[in-house]
Amino acid sequence: MARPELLEQIYTIVAQIPPGRVTTYGRVAKMTEGATPRMVGSAMRHLPDGHGLPWHRVINASRRVADHGGATRQRDKLRAEGVVFDASGRVAAERLWP
Repeated sequence: MARPELLEQIYTIVAQIPPGRVTTYGRVAKMTEGATPRMVGSAMRHLPDGHGLPWHRVINASRRVADHGGATRQRDKLRAEGVVFDASGRVAAERLWP
């Protein structure tokens, strides 16, 4: 798990992702002072109950929802915000933030 100050940076960045947009674990990591994409994924997996962060807006580098237990829920939440997936499950590049 990431150091508390890195977690805070990750959470602050994720909180800024606008509805209907997505970013990648790697993009979030690059905006921090030393987190890796894996740390960002771990931070999203271990969010405390009632956090309110838009975790569902963070996807993998191939612009797909990562394969995990909440993947169906994540796709549903993104679709509800107007995010469209192509036939191979990818999100259009123009949906990437920032």
